[in-house]
Amino acid sequence: MQSREPSMEDILASIKRVIAEEKELRAAVPPAPSMPEDDDDVLELDESMEESSPEAPVELGPPLLDEQAAGTTRERLDQLSSLAASAPPPQPQGNPLEEMLREMLRPMLKQWLDENLPRIVDEHVKREITRITGRPL
Repeated sequence: MQSREPSMEDILASIKRVIAEEKELRAAVPPAPSMPEDDDDVLELDESMEESSPEAPVELGPPLLDEQAAGTTRERLDQLSSLAASAPPPQPQGNPLEEMLREMLRPMLKQWLDENLPRIVDEHVKREITRITGRPL
């Protein structure tokens, strides 16, 4: 029996199923225990803690790069980007002799494939069907 590779749809369905199961598990988890009645264990937010909250802006100091240098660099990168977008794709560097041989052999290879490939494929398909079913064709 052949094992088949899962299709992209199977994989996506499996991922969706796992996510849905996780959501169900999270929804089924009982709520967190109530806060202890002892006020000593409770952390209260006061103004000193608010200043260090993640939403507060962080002082980065002076910029590392001068505005003029940043502008010049940005212009050069834009030039490079536009040149790269308009440049033709590079031609593969090959051996001219190899290229000539390929062009000469191409018609012969096509003829051989046209004459022999259907027979070869038919033989292999019949052999595989016989192997799978156990009955000769």
